[in-house]
Amino acid sequence: MTEDLRAEDGRSPVAGVGADAGAVLALPLEFEALYVANQEAWHEYALFYLGTNDAAEEAVHRAFLEILHHWGALLEERNLQQQAWAILRRVVLSQALDGFRRKLSLLRGDIGLFRAMCSLPPRQFDAIVLRHVLMCDTGRISWYMGVSASTVDYHCRKAKERLEQAVSTHLKKEGDRT
Repeated sequence: MTEDLRAEDGRSPVAGVGADAGAVLALPLEFEALYVANQEAWHEYALFYLGTNDAAEEAVHRAFLEILHHWGALLEERNLQQQAWAILRRVVLSQALDGFRRKLSLLRGDIGLFRAMCSLPPRQFDAIVLRHVLMCDTGRISWYMGVSASTVDYHCRKAKERLEQAVSTHLKKEGDRT
């Protein structure tokens, strides 16, 4: 696994400092086993959702770094595999939503809805896209975002208020569809 984490100059990003600079820090054996057991399948999953090998590699790398960061707490979980999978899914979803936001910003519309959506804060953007574009229910959105159902509703409500302000004349003509 440490080979996959090496920077372009050959140094490990998980290296010591000072006298230990350049020395690779030992990763927990269980973590390396999780990596070996899951990396290929996780890459395929990320590739399916993100569409490019580079994006999939970045997402899996970010997920494993987050898992490593929370390794102590994850070891105390009843189902480490399930928790690690949840981290991967959240990372992939986050990256997919960021990509969608970039694509959305390139679209042009008469009423400014796309521009208004792109200007939403990240959590409001995620909640509104998950609910109204991807048609996810509140429970699923709550799980993806790692927040309570009432927080999802709050983000959707605030996003809707911002969008209504930005494109109020069009929304009033069309009526409320939610």
